[in-house]
Amino acid sequence: MGKPPVPHVSPEAEFSSVDDVIALLRSHGGRATSPKRILLEVLFADDRHLTADQIGEAVQARAPDVHMTTIYRNLEDLQRLGVIAHTHLGHGPVTYHLASHAHAHLVCAECGIRITAPDSIFDGLALEAKAKLGFTIDPHHFAILGRCSACS
Repeated sequence: MGKPPVPHVSPEAEFSSVDDVIALLRSHGGRATSPKRILLEVLFADDRHLTADQIGEAVQARAPDVHMTTIYRNLEDLQRLGVIAHTHLGHGPVTYHLASHAHAHLVCAECGIRITAPDSIFDGLALEAKAKLGFTIDPHHFAILGRCSACS
C-alpha cells in the first residue's frame, strides 16, 4: 500500500520560514524530522533551482548520515503537500524550489541561456487552452525551448 494522499496546499500559499512549513506539516499529521528541517533550510537559503543531488550534498554537509533515499522521500512529501515544486529545465535533471517562488522559464536551445518569464506571457495560451480544450496549463513545470535574441 502507498502513502495516504496528503492535502495539497495552493502554490500561492506563502511560506516565509521553515517554521511555517513545519507547522503546516504538523497540521496535516506529518513529522518534523531533522533531515526534513535541514532540507527546508537549504531550500529557503538558496533561491536557485537545485537538483536533488545538490540538495543532498547541502543536507549531507550538515548531517552526513542522511541518505539520498531520505532526501528523495522528503522532496516527494513536500511536493505532494504543495510546499515545493519541480521544474524540467531542458535535458538536465529535475530541479526543485519553493512552490511560492515558481515561475516560467524560456531556455535557448542554442546557447542554453535561461530566461525567467512572467506568467502573464502565457495568459493568451492559458485562456485558449481552457476555452478550446478545457485544459489548464502549468507554465512552471517545463521550460519552453526556443532561441534567444542573440542566437536567432
